[in-house]
Amino acid sequence: MVIMPILSFDQLPDDARAWVFAASAPLSTDAEALLLREVDAFLAQWRAHGVPLDGARTLRDARFLCIGVHPRGTDASGCSVDGLFRTLRALEPSLGTTLLGGGLVFWRDDEGVVRSAPRGTFATHAAAGLVRGDTPVFDPAVNTVGAWRHEFERPAGTSWHAKWLT
Repeated sequence: MVIMPILSFDQLPDDARAWVFAASAPLSTDAEALLLREVDAFLAQWRAHGVPLDGARTLRDARFLCIGVHPRGTDASGCSVDGLFRTLRALEPSLGTTLLGGGLVFWRDDEGVVRSAPRGTFATHAAAGLVRGDTPVFDPAVNTVGAWRHEFERPAGTSWHAKWLT
């Protein structure tokens, strides 16, 4: 098997396809190292229909993993994406958190700490004034590297989170 080099995330253009995985709890330093080591090993052998994919990854705030595929080559297929999800799901017990769970909302509190809560709890925080229009929120549903770079973290008042603001 040929091992493909992993690209630097900075090498991906804005139109590269991306997947964002949000950890339900912050990763420890050891968990971050494990996650990145395992993701790098996966990306080094990632293929779609037998053709190597030019993948890259980045991690920020000990919570958010973004994986992108350079558009110059083969695009990720359903089976190749399923393989990525299976790899991450298998890592969750060792990481002590979930990466594939849904229903959480992520924001940065006044001290700069990334918080997460179910949508109902987030709405309660917004109603109590703990989350405002200028509160930075995160959108794990972004699906391009450009959106990751420019829209992933933005003020709640300019995102879909605004529906919960009073």
